[in-house]
Amino acid sequence: MKKIENVLIMAAGRGSRMMPLTADIPKPMAPLWESTIIANGIKRLQNKLKFVHVTVGYKGALLAEHVIKQGISSVFETKGRGNAWWIYNTLIRHLNEPIFVLTCDNLIELDYTALTNEYNNFNQPACMVVPVVPVPGLNGDYIFQKNNIVSKLDRNEISDFYCSGVQILNPYKINMLTEETDDFYNVWCQLIEKQELYASSIIPKRWYAIDTIEQLGKIENEIPWK
Repeated sequence: MKKIENVLIMAAGRGSRMMPLTADIPKPMAPLWESTIIANGIKRLQNKLKFVHVTVGYKGALLAEHVIKQGISSVFETKGRGNAWWIYNTLIRHLNEPIFVLTCDNLIELDYTALTNEYNNFNQPACMVVPVVPVPGLNGDYIFQKNNIVSKLDRNEISDFYCSGVQILNPYKINMLTEETDDFYNVWCQLIEKQELYASSIIPKRWYAIDTIEQLGKIENEIPWK
């Protein structure tokens, strides 16, 4: 079983729900545990994966400088683009191997080895999404699947799980199988048609979304995640 070496953190969003804090800094640089949201995430990942990549957008120069100081491998400017633009329009598109994809505002505890093994057991599909148990008040794409092959994603019809924002995907395969789009939902829909979108059976041990200043304050009072 080949080990996954790459991870990309999507960190280009504006973070409008965290105003006025994000009037001056990008959301990923919000203070957390004597550091920042994204620096904490990078530190955890560097112990598990060899190459860490980050997308930046809002106040991109400031964020790029910050994450480069954390020792990441590369930064991709995606300002004004959709969340899937980088798959088709950066050097990552040539990567013919799996890469973990995370969002910077989700604190999540994952078993990377178990997820890698499962992805390999599924014969390395173009994309495998990692589900979570729905959280009241937090919107998500509900997952419908059979034998781990996703048949539908829906924001209105309810199922037991929805997408966490964590994925393992192969950028090269996605470029070969789909038409270019800026939106991950459209990527997923195209992959569903080709039975190339899988849902993991492994649920994250912990998952916490930081969308507001109140949520940031709540997690700040907890013991830092290792």
